[in-house]
Amino acid sequence: MEATRSRWVKISLVVSIVLLAIKFYAYLITSSTAILTDALESIVNVVAAGFASYSIYLSSRPRDDNHPYGHGKIEFFSAGLEGALIIIAGLFIIYQSIYNIFFPQEIENLLEGMVLIAVCGVANGVLGWILKKKGEETNSITLAANGKHLLTDTLTSLLLVLGVSILYITGIQVLDSIIAIGFSIYIVYSGYGLVRKSVAGLMDEADPEALEATVKVINQHRKDTWIDVHNMRVQQYGGDRHIDLHLTLPYYLDLKQVHDEVEELENVLELDWPGVLEVFVHADPCIPEKCCHYCQLKNCPVRKFDIDSKIEWTAINMSKNQKHYHDLVK
Repeated sequence: MEATRSRWVKISLVVSIVLLAIKFYAYLITSSTAILTDALESIVNVVAAGFASYSIYLSSRPRDDNHPYGHGKIEFFSAGLEGALIIIAGLFIIYQSIYNIFFPQEIENLLEGMVLIAVCGVANGVLGWILKKKGEETNSITLAANGKHLLTDTLTSLLLVLGVSILYITGIQVLDSIIAIGFSIYIVYSGYGLVRKSVAGLMDEADPEALEATVKVINQHRKDTWIDVHNMRVQQYGGDRHIDLHLTLPYYLDLKQVHDEVEELENVLELDWPGVLEVFVHADPCIPEKCCHYCQLKNCPVRKFDIDSKIEWTAINMSKNQKHYHDLVK
C-alpha cells in the first residue's frame, strides 16, 4: 500500500514538472494573463507533489516514542500547504490581472497557446482521476487531495480554453484580465476548501464519514451480549484510524469472557479497515435496574425486567458519553 502511494506521488511530481514547462511556454508565446493563471497554478502542483512525496514517506513510518499515534497527521499538513499555495497563486493572479487592465500587453499566438493548455488539461484530468482513485483505495488524504486538485485544474484549464477562444474570436483584449480574475476567484475558493479540511484534521475535528462507517460495521455484527456502545470517538490520520469506545456487557461475565467479547469487537473493526487500525475498548458492566429494558439477551440468568424496547445504534447516541438507558423515554 505504501509502495503504491509513493509510486503515484512520484509520477504526479514528474508529470507536474513537464506540464509546468509546457504551460509557461504557452504563456511566453502568448503573453496572456489568463494562460499565466494556469501556469502559476501548475507551480503549486509541483510544490504540492514534492511535499506530498515526503509526507507519504513520513506518514508510512511506524509509531515511535515521540509519536505514539504515528505520523499520519503530516498528510493533513501537506493538504493544508497545497491549499495555502493555491490561495497565494490566486491572489497574485488577481493582482496581475488588474495591473494588465491598466497597462495592457500585446497578446499573440492564442491558437497555439489554447492547444497547449488543452493538452495539459486532458493530461491533468487523467492523472487526477487516477490519483483520486488510488487515494481512496489506500486511504491517503494526500493522494486524494492531489487528485482532486488536478481534476479542478483540468476543469479550469478547459474552461480557460473556452474563455480564451472568445478572446481569440472577438479580439477584445480586456477579456484576458476578466477571465483571469474569474478563474482566480475560483482557485482561491478551492484552496480554502483544502485548508479548511487540513485544519479540521489537525484539530481532531469529528470525521462524520469515518464515524458513520464505524457505526455501520458494528451494527452489521451486533451481538445480544453487546448491550450498548457509547462514548465512541473515531479519528483518521492519513491511512491510520483510531477508535475509542465503551462497550457495556453483562456484569456477570468473568474476565476471560469480557476479554473475548472485546477482542471479537476489535477484530470486526480491524477486518473492515484496510489500513492501520488502533482500537481501545473500555468494558462497562450493565446495570440491571436500567439496562434490562433494552438489553436484547434472551436467556439472561439475572434479568429483572422484561425487554420492552430496542435502541437503534446511531452515530449520535453512540458518540454520547452515557449509557443508552438515558435515551429511553418513559
